[in-house]
Amino acid sequence: MIELGLARISSLLRHTPQPWKAIHVAGTNGKGSICAYLSAMLHASGVRCGRFTSPHLIDRWDCVTIDDRTVRESVFREAEDLVLKRNQKENIGASEFELLTATAFEVFAKEKIEMGVIEVGLGGRLDATNAMEKKAVTIISKIGLDHQSFLGNTIEEIAREKAGIMRPGVPCVMDSTNPPSVQKVVQDYAKEIGTDIVLSSTESSFLDELSQEDFAPHQWQNLACAYTAFHLAYTKLESPLHRLLPAIQNINWPGRLQTVDIRSLTGRPGATLLDGAHNVQSAEVLGAYVDGKLRKGSQKVTWVLAASQGKELEGILKPLLHQQDCVAAVQFGPVDGMPWVQAMPTYEILEAAFERGVDSGRMYDAGDNLSGALRWAATVAGPGPVVVAGSLYLVSDLLRLLRKANDIEAQLSK
Repeated sequence: MIELGLARISSLLRHTPQPWKAIHVAGTNGKGSICAYLSAMLHASGVRCGRFTSPHLIDRWDCVTIDDRTVRESVFREAEDLVLKRNQKENIGASEFELLTATAFEVFAKEKIEMGVIEVGLGGRLDATNAMEKKAVTIISKIGLDHQSFLGNTIEEIAREKAGIMRPGVPCVMDSTNPPSVQKVVQDYAKEIGTDIVLSSTESSFLDELSQEDFAPHQWQNLACAYTAFHLAYTKLESPLHRLLPAIQNINWPGRLQTVDIRSLTGRPGATLLDGAHNVQSAEVLGAYVDGKLRKGSQKVTWVLAASQGKELEGILKPLLHQQDCVAAVQFGPVDGMPWVQAMPTYEILEAAFERGVDSGRMYDAGDNLSGALRWAATVAGPGPVVVAGSLYLVSDLLRLLRKANDIEAQLSK
């Protein structure tokens, strides 16, 4: 159950020191990538940096990093135990995400970070992460329709909720590709509280050193947001620009246009594309990538798809599926620490695929058997591409399966 509000998280954090400054990132798409770029830049610049993003991908503690490395499990569990005891002792009744946020902030205090890069969980104004004390910069990434039942039915209403992370006198970087109506809402709120909006810009000497062709269009914009915010937040006299380029070029953000080898699970050689596209905007990006990079003419693509309940499935599938494609529908498993997240029934995914023109003979209902879905996809795909998409929770399940299979292979080879 999601219950937005700041009272419980504020009680949880009452005894948690927050001397560090923060870059707070809200939006519908691009938040995770912007956070990854920022933490890489800060780490490369010698700033001790903590990052908190959600959801986790493989283990619950991988949502917290220190200097671009996943926090040690022992450190995470020690902080989590402290937070859980505080929640129980003071009868706070905090939600799972509030407990996780407080745990991350406890880790940051213990690890003595200088700057935190914090991704909003849901919305902005009433999100648990908005209880942080010292913001250096805020960021509004690309905004679209998502979580309407919590944030509003129009993109403008959603933008207003996300703009709630802004603070008086703290500059806010906004993705300049947002539509004018969104920009107006954010600009109006900035004037109301007394702060400045800085539109992201791809015109900089730093970006001139990179090849735009190496980035998908949306990632170029995400990088522009991150660098603009970094430029505002980094206050040391020494210029770190010469160290930023290698940091950006070597960045790896799992679950976003990620190529994986699933031979250990299916026996099929070659690469499989993995992407957590879970709303219309991210699906449009994925569809453009697949059509531009993987499809050859009218070649079929074989999809393994899952989705969370309540997602706008028709809008997600429209840019992905062609009539000649094959589709395996699967349900992801329970999400550790996020019991409110439920998988969409597979029959709903297959019905939506049929409405998109995919023949029922090219579909497979895998239930909750991801391994079976992958084996079916590997068999019917032939030499064509296989894409696993629709949910970051599906991405998590696949990465865990791969880790387990690779661990077994490693043990057998000893």
